[in-house]
Amino acid sequence: MKFIHVADVHLGAEPYAGREYSAKRSREIWNSFRRVVTLCEEEKTDLLLIAGDLFHRQPLRRELKDVAYLFAGLTKTQVVLIAGNHDYIKKGSYYQGYSWSKNVHMILSREPEKIVLPDIDTTVYGLSYHSREIEVPLYDRIVPEGNTKYHILLAHGGDERHIPIKINNLIDKRYDYIALGHIHKPQELVPGRAAYAGALEPIDKNDTGAHGFIKGEITEEGCEIAFVPFALREYVHMDVEVNREMSGFELRSKICGQIEQRGVQNLYKITLTGSRDPEVAFDLEDMDTLGNIVEITDQTKPAYDFEKLWRQNRDNLIGRYIESFAECPQDGIEYQALCEGIRAIMETKRT
Repeated sequence: MKFIHVADVHLGAEPYAGREYSAKRSREIWNSFRRVVTLCEEEKTDLLLIAGDLFHRQPLRRELKDVAYLFAGLTKTQVVLIAGNHDYIKKGSYYQGYSWSKNVHMILSREPEKIVLPDIDTTVYGLSYHSREIEVPLYDRIVPEGNTKYHILLAHGGDERHIPIKINNLIDKRYDYIALGHIHKPQELVPGRAAYAGALEPIDKNDTGAHGFIKGEITEEGCEIAFVPFALREYVHMDVEVNREMSGFELRSKICGQIEQRGVQNLYKITLTGSRDPEVAFDLEDMDTLGNIVEITDQTKPAYDFEKLWRQNRDNLIGRYIESFAECPQDGIEYQALCEGIRAIMETKRT
């Protein structure tokens, strides 16, 4: 039995992605989901598992219609989905009572429930969120049962506020596979037995690394799974080192060069490190020439020659201020105070 396991798609999210990409990032998330469904049809996948947070918030009716249209086009694939903490089922949710095609099975209950799929000899267990937070380990209440060959747990959570999970407790129940959602970083908890698919596309600037889905196959010999990178873009955290001789234009050129090396399609959170000319203040707004810098932070230190400054100013305020920080380490808060103090004094003298 071949399956694809996705989670945390977050349809409807509008993550900031730099000037060039923000406007179309929401549509890219939809397109990636559409590509997964298309892949299910192309590969004749038996089962598509969606482990919660298909939507970033309560789905609109027109959005459900779009998703239902995609699912209805699947000629071989059964679909089982649950609601997570973002798209939880509240009063008036369009999830309730929605009429899906016969190959789609949504577990709406807040209590553990099972879906029996006789065509693929598989039972899927799970539940949906009916509130943003659930602090009870509800999955511990589920016990695989019945006469189907394969048993799968579809689960969303894993922290103390979102259905705590002790993975060994679940493994002991002898599921053939445990398909997890909620954690955006893909990770295989137990080889071939339990995995977080991670977010299909990165949603937040801290969702670094590859994103995609889990592809698996269960046979009489067991379950084999593999993570499939699928996202159009990655969020990348990148340090760019500055030196005293560097100008603003040179820095911008260096940033562009490093982005081109690591992928212009990606989205960057950049930290400037090193030492800069004390007379230079970089225009950070002018650095995003490619439009895909999500955040840029200047952590450079002004490269003051404090010994020279002290010799030139030993009899005035500057000299005495430098003396008060004698022998302070350059990586501590005292050194930062020294730099900031000297900068402030210098600016006062200029005015």
